[in-house]
Parts: sequence; C-alpha cells; structure tokens
Amino acid sequence: MTFQTLVVGGLETNCYVLSFATSGIIIDPGADHHKIIEATSGMRVCSILATHRHYDHVDALIPVKKITRAQAAIHKLDWIDGFDRELHDGQVIDVDNEQIIVLHTPGHTPGGCCFLIANILFSGDTLFPNGHGNTSFSGGDQKTIITSIRDKLMNLPDSTIVYPGHGLSTTIGQERSLYE
Repeated sequence: MTFQTLVVGGLETNCYVLSFATSGIIIDPGADHHKIIEATSGMRVCSILATHRHYDHVDALIPVKKITRAQAAIHKLDWIDGFDRELHDGQVIDVDNEQIIVLHTPGHTPGGCCFLIANILFSGDTLFPNGHGNTSFSGGDQKTIITSIRDKLMNLPDSTIVYPGHGLSTTIGQERSLYE
C-alpha cells in the first residue's frame, strides 16, 4: 500500500488517497473534489471511508462518489445522507489482500473512527501531535475521547505512525506520555 496526502478545503483537512495492488480507497474527502479525482486518476476506487461526520471531512463526498462510483462508509453514530454502509468497531475491510481495521474512537464525535493498516493509523480528528481533537462541538466529549485514545490507540506499538485529519504526522510512541 502506498498513499498520498491531499490538503483540502479552508480548514486544511488531510484527505488520504490509498493505492493498493489493483484498487484504491479515499479517506475523508473534505473538499476540492477535482483535486481528489485527479489524485485517483487511473485507479479503481473501491471505497470511501469517513473518520467522522464533520463537513470538513465529508463535504466533497457526493461529487467524489458520483465520479468514482465507490460506496461510502461511516460509523452509524455519525450517519448522514450520502453514505451507503455502516462501519463498526473491529470491522476488517479487505482490499487486495491487505486489511484495514476500523477502530471506533468516540469523543470528537459519537461515531468517530480511526483506520489501522499494518503500522499506519489514520486518526481523523481523534489524535494529533501533542494532543487530541476538539471536544467542544455538538456530540463531543472530553472524557470519552481520552478513554478512546487510552483504550484503543495506546494499545498500538510505539512505532505506529499516526496520520491525523489536519497537520503533520506523529507516532503512538511520541504521544504515549500524554495518556499514561
């Protein structure tokens, strides 16, 4: 698996375009659908995954779906129009013999999810360098996000690379001391 990071929209959301052996996946099509489609040129997109329901992560969903004809998935607690399938904790999505594990990490939103592929974690707005996502929005909860990070993400190896919904990457090891 290889991937590219596209910074999209006014809130500079990280949209990830993952390329596997014969197909691809888009994570968080937040804006700039033309930019996303250009990045998928020549790729058969099999799925669009959303880490959560906030507009800056899903605003380009409908045009990207229309062009790629891929189905979109989000956790049922963050369900909004435009999605086709529900994600659930522990779900394994197989793509070209590689596995994407869905980790339900509520706190930023009730249905927030992270996606783990080998030693790479796409964390949406759950975990960032030096802290967690904002919990002041409707449905956000400070205690819940910390519990999600401690119980789900801090169980991962220190070497796990974290690619968040905004900004630069980090590792679980670099963030561990904040949650012990």
